[in-house]
Amino acid sequence: MNRDTSRRAFIAGLGVGAAALAWEEKAMAQQVQIQGFEKGVTDTEAQKRWKPISDRKIRVGIAGYGVCQFGAAFGFQNHPNVTVAAVTDLFPERCATLAQLCNCRKTYPSCEEMIKDDSLEAVFIATDAVSHARLAIAALKSGKHVASAVPAVFGSLEEAEELYKTVKATGRKYMMFETSYFHDDLYAMREMYKAGLLGKVVYAEGEYFHFSVEQIDSYKGWRVGLPPQWYPTHSNAYYTGVTGLPFTEVSCMAMPSIVDKFKPANNRYKNPFATEIALFRTADGGMARMAVSWDTPGDSGEKGRIRTQQGTYYGSFATEGRDIKVPVMTRPPLPPGVEAGGHGGSHGYLMAEFVEAILANRKPLVDISQALTMTAGGIVAHKSALKGGELMKIPQYPL
Repeated sequence: MNRDTSRRAFIAGLGVGAAALAWEEKAMAQQVQIQGFEKGVTDTEAQKRWKPISDRKIRVGIAGYGVCQFGAAFGFQNHPNVTVAAVTDLFPERCATLAQLCNCRKTYPSCEEMIKDDSLEAVFIATDAVSHARLAIAALKSGKHVASAVPAVFGSLEEAEELYKTVKATGRKYMMFETSYFHDDLYAMREMYKAGLLGKVVYAEGEYFHFSVEQIDSYKGWRVGLPPQWYPTHSNAYYTGVTGLPFTEVSCMAMPSIVDKFKPANNRYKNPFATEIALFRTADGGMARMAVSWDTPGDSGEKGRIRTQQGTYYGSFATEGRDIKVPVMTRPPLPPGVEAGGHGGSHGYLMAEFVEAILANRKPLVDISQALTMTAGGIVAHKSALKGGELMKIPQYPL
């Protein structure tokens, strides 16, 4: 029996048959067009050097298999230390497809129901962005470790504070899956910074340019009219993902968009902007320009660069002749069977980092402090744009 025949038999056995198959084919067709989902190259030679840190298996529940298909995209089902023990999606046909892809027989009608399952040790929340914080808080309070797609919270500093307090109170691991953290360039920047080769970051730039993002289908239309700086982490990672440090204040400039969906009367956010350019003050005294744009055709993607006291990193490290020995920076090996995946080959690395943080009982890379400084920084930036660029303080979330 080939894989396609096996898949069809499995889905039919779940009782939704043709509807699930139709959903999967439609979603896969749209995913091909979504910017940034191109898969990175998996280093199969490096995988031969991978060493397990434990023989324990973590029972994980996965929530969400929408247009982005994130529930299955990060490879939990392929990690040797993971059993995907439950999945959920509000749409039965999507839930069935997710179950099949994750080799999982247990399904729930909602994430709220799934997190009541005491056999689960961790959950991955890949639902609509509006629900990330609410579901993460509920899962943490139920005693589970939480991985969340971006952003950590959606436009609400009150939710950010509640999520922060919940992580601290429960002692559970929380990690936001910010894909820029494992781009080849940002990974190299972070390792060089940690090794003391860069000194302070004087100036950083990050850019998330995604033309017509509001046209991607979304649950209850949450992307329509989306304030750009409410989805800021792909760009903000090019400072916080390098240094681990927060932003302290921001001035953000914007101009009203000519796109109809970004007229205040045409979206739920009363948002007039589809491009917002934020200038942040950083915790170590430097500056960062972080741009998010939905309405400017042309150059696109998630990228950034840094200028430091010792050199500039923009694709490679330039030192103006200074004698600085730069080591080769390669991402760590993934477990056999785990692909690097989409968003510049970052998916598998984020998942593996979360799993290993649980196994080793250590802080995950994109912890609650870093997740919230990147997310809240954008929320305040949008407030600043609405006030003509007023300089505003950003809440701090120290650990």
